[in-house]
Amino acid sequence: MSGGDKLDFEIRPNPAPVSAADRAALLANPGFGRVFTDHMVTIRYAEGKGWYDARVEARAPIPMDPASAVLHYAQEIFEGLKAYRTADGAVTMFRPEANANRFIASAQRLAMPELPAETFVESLRRLVEIDREWIPDGPDASLYLRPFMFASEVFLGVRPANEYLYCVIASPAGAYFAGGVKPVTVWVSPDYTRAAPGGTGAAKCGGNYAASLAAQAEAIEAGCDQVVFLDAVERRFVDELGGMNVFFVYDDNTLVTPPLTGTILPGITRDAVLTLAAAAGHRVEERPVSFADWQADAASGRLREVFACGTAAVITPIGRVRFPDGEFLIGGGEPGRSTMALREQLVSIQRGEAEDPHGWVQRVL
Repeated sequence: MSGGDKLDFEIRPNPAPVSAADRAALLANPGFGRVFTDHMVTIRYAEGKGWYDARVEARAPIPMDPASAVLHYAQEIFEGLKAYRTADGAVTMFRPEANANRFIASAQRLAMPELPAETFVESLRRLVEIDREWIPDGPDASLYLRPFMFASEVFLGVRPANEYLYCVIASPAGAYFAGGVKPVTVWVSPDYTRAAPGGTGAAKCGGNYAASLAAQAEAIEAGCDQVVFLDAVERRFVDELGGMNVFFVYDDNTLVTPPLTGTILPGITRDAVLTLAAAAGHRVEERPVSFADWQADAASGRLREVFACGTAAVITPIGRVRFPDGEFLIGGGEPGRSTMALREQLVSIQRGEAEDPHGWVQRVL
């Protein structure tokens, strides 16, 4: 069918699914991104034909020609979101339409075809429906969903590909913090930057993450959990972490995060935090924060809390900041009250345990 038509999904159940006993054993301690469900979604695209051949089928390796365009020119984008099992047995997702819209924006930036938002959301629902038994129970458990798309055309030449493959896979996930939420230590990279103006910083593409790995390795060598990137032009202003947005909480109840100027990923958790913080009485600002001000405000006590946010860990307090010339603590290195209150509220909404005045939670089953 063409990209403008409603796609009908062909369901091909896995003929050899994981047994109930083996699945239960895997779900007892799934970790994150290590265990996968029985099925996946695939949809193909061809120039002049549009989107076609939508399937839910057994999860399996993807045959790929050595000349597939993605291997040479990196036309690839992805998303990440979670499905939850609620107390009444329902299954929900958190703002899947926001992921769908960001997927479209990423596709536009990388000159890839746009998958209609309704097809994106339906592909998630179809996979969750057939692999429902893979959703783990528990207060911090979820089914992590990974939609992605890449250029599958076999050719060597620098131009947008004419053929693409869209897929969704799923991975049951346990508690991100095995011992409870604890402040992390971050490394401010002096040499590496994540994205430059006019680049792909606002797109969720694999290249951005590949470019962050050397800096992340540097952070680990320095005894840190995550890397913080400064802007690529002046090397003064905080952009974001390797895979999370960052927030600053001041003593006058102001909550600040760097603005979306094209170099920062527009996080869906970030957007939710801005909304919840404003409703909780914080004065919310999107403005640049220099590393020099971060250090000075922490020393004076004006800066009370700093946290990072993203899909996997939701909200993570930052307790210690290291850089080549030294280090400093935020609020004594302990989780801040505002940080933990926002985290608790957001997690409760995501799991359907609290009021959802913004209509963020979508019941899918």
